[in-house]
Amino acid sequence: MYTTSIVLSSIEAVKKFVTLTNSYSFPINLTTDKYKIDAKSIMGVFSMDLSKPVTIEVPSEEGKEFIAQLEQFKPVAKK
Repeated sequence: MYTTSIVLSSIEAVKKFVTLTNSYSFPINLTTDKYKIDAKSIMGVFSMDLSKPVTIEVPSEEGKEFIAQLEQFKPVAKK
């Protein structure tokens, strides 16, 4: 299982992310301290607190191409 933090800071970012997740057949989940939701559900994603990074879970053996595409959603490091 591969996990990393991503930031979905705008409506456009959420739409782009959900479209991306729906192009893959394996399960993709988003988690916070309390919740675990299907990342392919736009309603589920919008139900989360997106004001801070969320954790994504991907089966690492299936998701190498998908994981590479997650770079666009990674939090920007503060200097």
